[in-house]
Amino acid sequence: MSAHPPAGELLQSVSHFLRDALLPSLDGAQAFNLRISINAIDLVRREIAMQDAASERERARLACLLGGGASLEAMRQTLCEKIAFGAMTLDQPGLRQHLRATAIDRLAIDQPSYSAYLAAMTGNPADDGSNNEAPRS
Repeated sequence: MSAHPPAGELLQSVSHFLRDALLPSLDGAQAFNLRISINAIDLVRREIAMQDAASERERARLACLLGGGASLEAMRQTLCEKIAFGAMTLDQPGLRQHLRATAIDRLAIDQPSYSAYLAAMTGNPADDGSNNEAPRS
């Protein structure tokens, strides 16, 4: 049993307090700065809740694409180098899907209200030149 609530719950409580109790009493620069702070707290909360699973999905996709099981950072570096040197293109099976899924996972954390993310999550993917459905991994 934990001695205190999980970090995500604490951050959510702070965010709600700032948004619901404090923000309505402020205006101008103070309200603007508080909104920035609330957004930062919300981003950290989503990162805590979602990043480990997103990283594991990315690691699994990269291992399939690159045929290896190195660290996530090493596989990201390898993928970047292969793309930069033309050794891997969007025609490579799975690459487009990997890039799209990675971007969607990142948007879920960074900008969950972004219209392109919402469209991807509702099955209306942006026109990326393919007929692929939104990845579910």
